[in-house]
Amino acid sequence: MIDKKNYCVIMSGGVGSRFWPVSRTKKPKQFLDFFGYGKTLLQSTFDRFSSFIDPDNILVVTNQAYAEETLRQLPLLKEENLLLEPVRRNTAPCIAYASYKIGRRCPDASIFVTPSDHVILDEKRFTEIAQRALSFVQHNDYLITLGILATRPETGYGYIQWSDETIDGFHKVKVFTEKPSQELAELFVKSGDFLWNSGMFVWNVPTISYALQTHQPELYELLKPASSLYDTEDEKAFIEKIFPTCPSISIDYGVMEKATNVLVLPSDFGWADLGTWSSVYDYAPKDKEGGNVSTQSACFFHESKGNIVTISDPDKVAVVQGVDDCIIADCDNVLLICKKDQESRIKSFMTEVELKHGKEYI
Repeated sequence: MIDKKNYCVIMSGGVGSRFWPVSRTKKPKQFLDFFGYGKTLLQSTFDRFSSFIDPDNILVVTNQAYAEETLRQLPLLKEENLLLEPVRRNTAPCIAYASYKIGRRCPDASIFVTPSDHVILDEKRFTEIAQRALSFVQHNDYLITLGILATRPETGYGYIQWSDETIDGFHKVKVFTEKPSQELAELFVKSGDFLWNSGMFVWNVPTISYALQTHQPELYELLKPASSLYDTEDEKAFIEKIFPTCPSISIDYGVMEKATNVLVLPSDFGWADLGTWSSVYDYAPKDKEGGNVSTQSACFFHESKGNIVTISDPDKVAVVQGVDDCIIADCDNVLLICKKDQESRIKSFMTEVELKHGKEYI
């Protein structure tokens, strides 16, 4: 039975610049079907949560530019549940906005906050863990984050050091660590007491409201007193005026790293944050001969290994010979060929192209 006091907030306003040129400003990665499964990342996320949360209780926060595409992809999303940011201000302001809006509807609601671009391989296990966390915060005033059991020294993720001290199986947090060096990541994994920071959070309305008031008073004062405007005809004008004045800060840095009532739930449900081309390579099916990945395209590989190839034109065929460990992405007016171990330079490539040729290539 679905609990009507459970809500979900899907954050879907990012640009996904590390996936350029496939992820573009006009249509970022969350609106794409990376693996040819017939669903975009956003659709997969919405469907995942609608299996145990009433679709009427699922809110999506995104940029104004993506309103039409979001509603097109999510026919079950109520228009009043589409929260539009006039500008990007990182995760704390959008979470605060959504939480106060939910609080107006249900003052003691439990909220699950999630990015829109995660891969979950074990949906059943994920549902069990999510429901456990939602049930816990109904009666406990803690800020919960889901920590993923670290299986390799990944430098693209943040880490959480967990304590042996537990409350109903939820562990107290020693420290949050931003994306580490390779050496530090190896030490974290070897120690066994560090988890990947999934960016998924669970709490109840009073707890997150108090945390924002305590640790982000400026943000609280900007958005909370106007809660009476949410779900009225005045909401849109208020957000367009006030939201650009909100501090640009992440919920991790702004709240989670400062609060003392934070718990982490170690989780293992086949998780990946599709934040890099390498993460797509890790989770996509590979050919048996060379461990190559081809998404959205027909591709023939000869004497090549470890590549990831994506071509947006369904009528185009690729033939790759004598190439190893490369990203090959052909999308509209941009072709990118880049070594996988150099993908951290993609943002600088974007900047170079934009400066010389304009925004239509970004």
